[in-house]
Amino acid sequence: MIKKHIPNSITLTNLLCGALSIYFLYVSENILLPSIFILLGAIFDFFDGLTARLLKVTSAIGKELDSLADVVTFGLAPSLITVEVLKDSLLSSGNSLFISNILCLIPLFMALMSAYRLANFNVDERQSVNFIGLPTPANALLWLSLPVLNYLSDKKIHLWGIYQQEVYSSLVEILLNPWFIIVFSIIMGVMLIAPINMFSFKFKNFTWQDNKVKFIFLVICILLIFLFNCFAIPFIVLMYIIISLISNFTKNGI
Repeated sequence: MIKKHIPNSITLTNLLCGALSIYFLYVSENILLPSIFILLGAIFDFFDGLTARLLKVTSAIGKELDSLADVVTFGLAPSLITVEVLKDSLLSSGNSLFISNILCLIPLFMALMSAYRLANFNVDERQSVNFIGLPTPANALLWLSLPVLNYLSDKKIHLWGIYQQEVYSSLVEILLNPWFIIVFSIIMGVMLIAPINMFSFKFKNFTWQDNKVKFIFLVICILLIFLFNCFAIPFIVLMYIIISLISNFTKNGI
């Protein structure tokens, strides 16, 4: 039956996007290309599961294949992008090449934690509706945004939003600070395997009672995009974590 292979083919396309992201990271001078391929991978990652559910051809091998693809596209690729961004930032800050080459490897911790998180996801039956730990695509989205934001700031490209170029430049300066990247990459690596419930965007229905957390998050995302345009990406990921934590506290009666 041909239709049972369709979701897996989409998953393999996601994996191809991850491989191309890594390839262009080292053969192209344009660091935006690797980020674009990760974004494409995220689109295919969304549609492989949706297609499998629509065609009713979910399988164990599909779940395993999906995690293998995600390790590359949302674990290894964004970690390597962060390594390159951090190395440039360390060198620009006056650090020696030797020190920069050592410290820039710290973001690979996220790749290791991504692999552990995805392996655990495949054997943890509690994650059929929501996630436990930060999903790898959310973490990848945060880190692939760094070269994009740096490019927009350097080119002084103003898309939309109420804030001016000076504010954008200040935000980029903070996000690209080498010590911020080092500390935050460790924190996000820990968040990938933290025993914290994170809501997913799997809608069984569209009622307010069952999906209020998702609806609130989507409204906040729209507001952030209106205010900051592409610069909203890091804030959206942080808000996802904050809302998930608040939701956990509320359910536990804290």
